[in-house]
Amino acid sequence: MSGQRLTILGATGSIGSSTLDVIAQHPQRFELFAVTAHSNVTAMEAICQRFTPSYAVMVDEQAANRLREALADKPEITVLAGAQALLEVSAASEVDQVMAAIVGAAGLAPTLAAVKAGKRVLLANKEALVMSGQLFMDAVQHYGAELLPVDSEHNAIFQCLTTHAQSTLGQVDLEAEGISKILLTGSGGPFLNLPVNQLNQQTPAAACKHPNWSMGQKISVDSATMLNKGLEYIEARWLFNCRREQLDIVIHPQSVIHSMVQYSDGSVLAQLGQPDMKTPIAHCMHYPHRRSSGVKALDFTQLGALTFVTVDEQRYPCLRLAQQACWQGQAATTALNASNEIAVENFLAERIQFGQISEVCDRVLQQLQMPALGSIDDVVAFDQKVRRVAFECVEALT
Repeated sequence: MSGQRLTILGATGSIGSSTLDVIAQHPQRFELFAVTAHSNVTAMEAICQRFTPSYAVMVDEQAANRLREALADKPEITVLAGAQALLEVSAASEVDQVMAAIVGAAGLAPTLAAVKAGKRVLLANKEALVMSGQLFMDAVQHYGAELLPVDSEHNAIFQCLTTHAQSTLGQVDLEAEGISKILLTGSGGPFLNLPVNQLNQQTPAAACKHPNWSMGQKISVDSATMLNKGLEYIEARWLFNCRREQLDIVIHPQSVIHSMVQYSDGSVLAQLGQPDMKTPIAHCMHYPHRRSSGVKALDFTQLGALTFVTVDEQRYPCLRLAQQACWQGQAATTALNASNEIAVENFLAERIQFGQISEVCDRVLQQLQMPALGSIDDVVAFDQKVRRVAFECVEALT
C-alpha cells in the first residue's frame, strides 16, 4: 500500500482539505499527483506550495493563468485549464486513487472518467449516483473500478457490512447477507427545533450554521432542508442495492452514530465517531487497513444522551420529494438534483426564500415529463433542460 498516487477532484473544498490533512499524516504512503479546483487561486496556490503535485487544474481559464503566474517558482508543477483537463487527471495511468469531491453535477464527468480508467474511486460527490444511478454502477462493474463511499453515512454502512457485501457494492443481495434494513441517520440540521411557521424567513447565514459539521454552503443548505439526506437515500439505494422496504431514515441530532445496519437476527451494527470527515476519508484511502486519521476517539463518559426521532415531513418537504423521486426512476432523481442546485444557488443569493427551495423543486417535478435516460449523454442533456425550467420557476417567484 506504499506510494499510492492520488488525484483530488475539488481540492479547495472541505473534503479536499480533509483529504490533504490525511495525506500529510502519511507522506510515505501517499503522493499527490493532481489537484483540481474551479477558480479559487489563493487556496490552490497554498496547496501547491505545500504538496507540490505534478498537476494543478483550474476549470476557469483566467484562474489558471493567475495560478501559473503565482507558481512561477514551481516549474515542476504543470497548470492545466478547462473541464477536459479534469478528465485527463482523473484517468491518468499514473493515478491509483481518485477523491471525487467536486460538489454538484459538475463532478459527474470526471468521476466517471476515473471509473472508466478502472481506478479506486473514493466517492464523496453525491450527484454522480443521484444523476446516473444504474448507469454509474454498471460502469463500475464493467470497467473493474473499485468504488468506496466517503460520505459519512454510506461509509458507516459500508463498515457495518460483511466483507462479501463490501466487495459487491451495487449488486449485493441484502437478504442473502442477513440484512433486513439500512438505517441512515441525519442530524436534522440547524432548524430541527425551530417552529415550522418560522422556517420561511430563515437567512442563508442561519441555514449554513450546522450544529455539528463544518461544511460548504451548498451542502449546509441541503442539510437544513434535509435534501442532503434525500440525496444520500438515493445514493444508498444504488450503492447497497436496496428495495424500498430495506431503506429508512432516522433523525439523530448528536451526529455520533453515522448510520446503522439492521440484521435479520435482531442485531443492529452501528458506526460511531466524531463528526469529522477525516475518519471516513482515511478509512477509504487505507482500505482494507486501519490507520490514523488524526481524529480523536470518542470519550463515552463525556458523550451524554444519544437521541433519535422520526422525520417530520412538514418540516422537511425536500426530503419527501427525494424519497418519492428515488423510486420513480432516473429522470426524477436527475430532475430533483438539478432543480435543487438552481434553487439553493438563488437562495444563497437571497433571490428566493428558504421555503421556496422545496417549492421550486416540486414545481419542476410536476411540470416535466420524465423520459427514459439510457446513457450518460441523455442524463446530461436532461439535466440541462431541467436547469432551464428551474430557473424559469425561480424567475416566476421573484
